[in-house]
Amino acid sequence: MKSLPYFCRGDVVRGFGRGSKELGIPTANFPDTVVDNLPADITTGIYYGWASVANGDVHKMVMSIGWNPYYKNTKKSMETHIIHSFKEDFYGEILSIVIVGYIRPEKTFESVDALITAIYSDISEAKEKLDLPEYRSIKDDNFFRSLENNIMNGH
Repeated sequence: MKSLPYFCRGDVVRGFGRGSKELGIPTANFPDTVVDNLPADITTGIYYGWASVANGDVHKMVMSIGWNPYYKNTKKSMETHIIHSFKEDFYGEILSIVIVGYIRPEKTFESVDALITAIYSDISEAKEKLDLPEYRSIKDDNFFRSLENNIMNGH
């Protein structure tokens, strides 16, 4: 995928409400405008990278891009699970992400438990890969340093 690493940001919007409530794995969702602007070579599937809320700390993340076949979504989504515990929701905040790698294609599951097991496996793989030097260095990219500065410079 030539488009990786892929840098983007947008407001956190309400998703389907399944991540936290049904799966116990909260996700931050991007609006359609961000999803619709993904490069064509970033196909649906599970990715990993770095994420920051507002001007906060940069954390590891895993992201689902696609239609979530288990739930039979009709609208493509980008759902980011930040590998960090937040005390409260951050709807309306700016989420900045860098997608650095691909884990697997999206697929359907026979049960919610099978889906949860797969997500935890994806999280584990993301954590390991993001410790590699070539990915760890992206955590310190200027993209995350100053939100206002980056917006003014069009990054």
